[in-house]
Amino acid sequence: MNQNYKVTRHVCPRNCYSSCSMLGYTRNKKLVKITGDQKHGYTNGKLCPKGYNYLSHVYHPERLKYPMIQNKRGSGEWSRISWDEALDIICQKMIELYDRFGSNLSLALNKYSGNFGLLHNSVEGFFNSLGQTSRAIGSPCWSSGLDASFYDFGDYKNSDPKQLSYADTIILWGSNPVWTSMHSVPFIYEAKSRGATIITIDPVYTATAKKSDIYVQINPSTDGALALALAKIIQEKNGMDEAFIKNYTYGSDLFLNDLESVELDDLSKECGISKENMEKIAETMLYGRNTMIWIGFGFQRNVNGGQNVRAINALMAMTGNIGKKGAGVLYAQKASMKFTNSIIQYFNHGFTEEDCVRSLHMNDFAKALQEANDPPIKMLWVSCRNLLTQNPDQNLLKKLMQDLELIVTVDQFMTPTANLSDIVLPTTTNFEEWDIVPSYWHHWIGVNEPAIDPYYESKSDIEIARLLANRLNELRPGFSTFPYEKTIEEFIEDEFTDELYEYMGITNWRDLLEGPKKVDLPEIAWEDKAFETPSGKFEFYSERALQNGKSPMAHYDFTRIEKTKEQFLLLTNHGQFNLNSQFQNLDLIQKDRKEPIFFIHPSSASRKGITNGSWVSVSNDNGEIKLKCVFSAKIHPAVIIVQADHILVNRLITFTPTDMGEVATGHEGMAFNSTFVNIEEIGEIQKNN
Repeated sequence: MNQNYKVTRHVCPRNCYSSCSMLGYTRNKKLVKITGDQKHGYTNGKLCPKGYNYLSHVYHPERLKYPMIQNKRGSGEWSRISWDEALDIICQKMIELYDRFGSNLSLALNKYSGNFGLLHNSVEGFFNSLGQTSRAIGSPCWSSGLDASFYDFGDYKNSDPKQLSYADTIILWGSNPVWTSMHSVPFIYEAKSRGATIITIDPVYTATAKKSDIYVQINPSTDGALALALAKIIQEKNGMDEAFIKNYTYGSDLFLNDLESVELDDLSKECGISKENMEKIAETMLYGRNTMIWIGFGFQRNVNGGQNVRAINALMAMTGNIGKKGAGVLYAQKASMKFTNSIIQYFNHGFTEEDCVRSLHMNDFAKALQEANDPPIKMLWVSCRNLLTQNPDQNLLKKLMQDLELIVTVDQFMTPTANLSDIVLPTTTNFEEWDIVPSYWHHWIGVNEPAIDPYYESKSDIEIARLLANRLNELRPGFSTFPYEKTIEEFIEDEFTDELYEYMGITNWRDLLEGPKKVDLPEIAWEDKAFETPSGKFEFYSERALQNGKSPMAHYDFTRIEKTKEQFLLLTNHGQFNLNSQFQNLDLIQKDRKEPIFFIHPSSASRKGITNGSWVSVSNDNGEIKLKCVFSAKIHPAVIIVQADHILVNRLITFTPTDMGEVATGHEGMAFNSTFVNIEEIGEIQKNN
């Protein structure tokens, strides 16, 4: 086969655990087949359904082919323009705004994780090259959990996922790897074949729960209460690892004394789990059993999300399940990302990383736009995300975007955000561009090389940055310091150091064209017990948390505002075949496309007088959507579940901060899963507008 096709290497750059390594097969300049790359030691030649359907993505009839300009914002009246015309309009506007306000602070960037490729950081690099600009800072994804890891461990490190296979107990806490991390599932099965106990804790009886030995349907957002209850039971049963606590932790006495002040009955009632079942879980962790806990991202997207994670970290520390084989906390890692980040460091006019950005809260972006003054935001650049469907407070955001003078969106499709833009620039896929892609889960790094020419007139983010910098400097010499004359290969070379090459066992990044490489990191996180906290130990009690206005210890707040029984907690879970709003238009999805639905427990529906299959109004003070009701006994009675079609769901969400996130990402996280709604059956269905 390889003699008949040109074979190229790629990595899926989506915001996903696996960062799958792929092979592209091209014939007559057309990509005709995509397979997994067996040289990747984690994904091992296997792809998820989204990966196998990338051909549908690359050649989708709705892909943007040319730069487009909208005759009137929101009108839907689009005209094709040339790249030269688009660049002139954009660059002249930038210069005009600079002349009007004396800086580039009226220019704002909103970019996130639609593409995790390293070279896509050229967007930030270009904006840094302009001097001071405004920028959305923060993360809607993992902020509070990262801060919890920072306070307790001092950094974000993951053991190799293969360590799951050596565990005696695996607790999948708010994670559903059967759907969202299929490449880790074989490690779980291997542990199970050795006799390990697999436990899933989740408000929903997921596909992963079906494969588990024990399933615990917890009251949503009460994970911290359960973790502290387990800690209390283990304390009472003398199941703590006294040697680990004595030698490698700080503040254990304060934490354990505080734990004694909490009643087990109160914790049991709070999380909705009987003491008998909690004791059953605790038994699987006692007396030297190696335990791994996989913390999902969902439950840290609550108002108490960071404290939930800190409680689990404390549970693992008191049992000594840190830094040893088949044990530890799996959440996320950045240790393999040892790049220079040179691509963002082209600062202009004497500015540095510390002072070149006016921070706009990414998760409270509507309010940030509203409050930005001296100067106000007049131009917005959106890249690597679908801002209008992913952010809360959508009505206000739409209104404020209408007041801007120029909105530019870079995308592959005409998303709702693109539809509210003035200019849309078509961008390439990972089969049409060079890039380097790491992972926040495993330790492997791979390369993207172009398999085909860019689709029609689409261009990569880095090529767009080069074109913009060049045109700006033609119009106003010295306006941008972004090195537009550098080749793509030179940008890549600048990201690597001799140390990173040594860690990867290569001499040049081009060696990745022979196959992805694993960074030489410890297989077991914190095995050396060299924690990166001020004390050098795992910190049950964190002075840094206290200095930042947080509880110094893992703590559960029983005084959170209680909603009435008439309201339901709105949860979204990742679909099996899409990733948030991405991949929604793939053939795989469209073949099975049905009406928008939500799941509800039959007892809850009966209480509200709602029948199976009926159309229901789901609403709160932020808005209303209409969904078809599907009964499911797998759902916790206090919640309704909508699979992650954020084009609809986020209409109901207003900005609610998590309890942490400022240290790791610059602002608090977004408590998506602390949203309450009312539901009511409706007689007639009208299209969601």
